[in-house]
Amino acid sequence: MKLIAKWLLAACALLLVAYIYPGVQVQSYGSALIAAAVIAFFNTLVRPILVILTLPVTLVTLGLFLFVINALMFWAASGLLGGFGVDGFWAALLGSIIYSLLMLLIESALRSVFPPGN
Repeated sequence: MKLIAKWLLAACALLLVAYIYPGVQVQSYGSALIAAAVIAFFNTLVRPILVILTLPVTLVTLGLFLFVINALMFWAASGLLGGFGVDGFWAALLGSIIYSLLMLLIESALRSVFPPGN
């Protein structure tokens, strides 16, 4: 149940990012659902590999390169999907930062609704 709630709220977060920032476009809630699933897939499978491969750069930049990796995941998802678009790398960077902040709020809210261990 928590996974479905997180997925639905992640799609809402994508719609909110598109509403707040014009560099990100989402056509519909259905497109947002698919984009949220693709972003989650990329963050689960591709991001850890990129983090390991870019570890020296991440250490030199004191972790700031992780923002670039997040932006690349966001941008890659927009490249694969028709109803989700980003206007270039800098738009992906700002969009991914806003999306990450919203997802932190969602995670916090879900922790209070679905306490750990239940």
